[in-house]
This record gives sequence, C-alpha cells and structure tokens, in this order.
Amino acid sequence: MARIVKPLSPMQVKNAKPQDKPYKLFDGGGLYLEVTPLGSKLWRMKFRQANGKENRLSFGKYPDVSLEQARQRRDEARKLKAAGIDPSENKKALKEADLERAANTFEKIARQWHTNRLETWQPSTARDIINRLEKDIFPEIGALPISAITHKQLIDTLRKIEERGANEIAKRLKANCARIFSYAIQHGYTDKNIAADLTDVLKPVRKGHFAAITTDELPNFLKIMERNEARLYMPTRIALRLILLLFLRTSELIETPWSEINLETGEWIIP
Repeated sequence: MARIVKPLSPMQVKNAKPQDKPYKLFDGGGLYLEVTPLGSKLWRMKFRQANGKENRLSFGKYPDVSLEQARQRRDEARKLKAAGIDPSENKKALKEADLERAANTFEKIARQWHTNRLETWQPSTARDIINRLEKDIFPEIGALPISAITHKQLIDTLRKIEERGANEIAKRLKANCARIFSYAIQHGYTDKNIAADLTDVLKPVRKGHFAAITTDELPNFLKIMERNEARLYMPTRIALRLILLLFLRTSELIETPWSEINLETGEWIIP
C-alpha cells in the first residue's frame, strides 16, 4: 500500500532551515522540496520511466517558484506520463525547440531568403535590398527571434525610416519584410506574417513628378560638378557625364553589361 504523504503548507516551505546534510520535504505525487546545507530550496519530482527506472525532474528554486507553481508543474508532468509521454524527454525537447527559435533570428532568416532569391534579381537589385536591410532593419530587430517579433517592434522600426523623410524606402522595406516572414512561415520558423498585417500604418507616398533641372540651372550645375570633381566618387562622376551626353535612363546606365560596349570603336549598342 502506497504511503500517504501529507501536503506541505506554504509556511513549512518558507521556514525550512538548512542542516548539515541535504534533506527532503515531500508534498505528494512525487513532488518534494530539497533543502541543501547552503540554504538553497529546490523543487524536484521523482517518477518512474516506462522501463521502470527512477528519474527526476527539476522545477526551479524557491521562492522563484512557489509551492503552488511547483504543484502545477508536477500535475502537468503527471498528465504527460499518463498519456505515455516521458516528462523528462518532453522537457528536453521543449528546451531544444526554444534554443532553435532563439537561433532563428530575423537577420539569419532574411539572409537565407535573400540568398534564395538571388537568381531572380538583377545584381543591383540584390545589392540594394540587402544594403537597405543592413542599414535600417537589422540594427533594430535583426537579432530578435523571427517568431518573437511583435507588430509594435516592426512598426517602430519602419516609422524611424519615415521620420527621416524616406517614405518610399519604408514602404519597400515593409514589402520585403512581408516576403521574409512569408518565407519563414513556409520553412516552419514562425506561424504569422506580422508585416502583411500592417495596413494603413505607414504614411501614403505622395505621387508627383521627379525633380528636373532647368535650362537656367544647368550651367551652374556643371560648374559645381567640376569644382567638386575630387570629392565625387569616380563611377558617379562618369555616370553623371554619360547621362548628360547620351540622355539615358538611369537603369539603362547602371545595369548595362560590358558586352554592349566596344571601347576600341567608342560605340555603345543597346539592343
């Protein structure tokens, strides 16, 4: 016949004093409080595994874990055991899952997504996307587990970009974040796309004509460009001159392959 254990009272737990050797105060159902010579009070539970071997679970330290909380954890472990699940193995699996979630940060998943999409983008597009993420998103939420990021954290990140007047960049980054969260859902890293849920959060982008230089302003612009030649990045300086001479679209200039240019004949043939 099983020995009947009288449940502990909160006062018994509180008043338990250290002795020369560790000792146990039993509460029933396998739960007990272990008191060490140094005064630590540790909640533990003993149970038998399916193979008959005795095992123990640790529920934490008193008073961080109260008597009531320790009993709740004991009851949860007993329910698992009744369902044929080893409580210690279940605890280990949950811990491993928590570690995996913590390792799957937004930056890690975003870089995976970026690498996966590289073949579908022009090199300049790929560079622009990762540069924007590195500048505006990763410093704010990059180190957080992607499954733990809240709507508010993402909104605060995007609004910082808006505050410097970069509304269009904020809008594009929101769209890319939505794609990253979608990728994460499909690979089991999270179960929600918080970026896709953000509607009417960002300010609408006002559409208008791109700024254009006037005929009267052009001579002064050319003089300023010549005066600042030493400070201008060489490719930028060359690009500005080519646009003025050839009236190209920006995309035609920055994305053209070398195969279209013949330096010997001085010809550039755009198919």
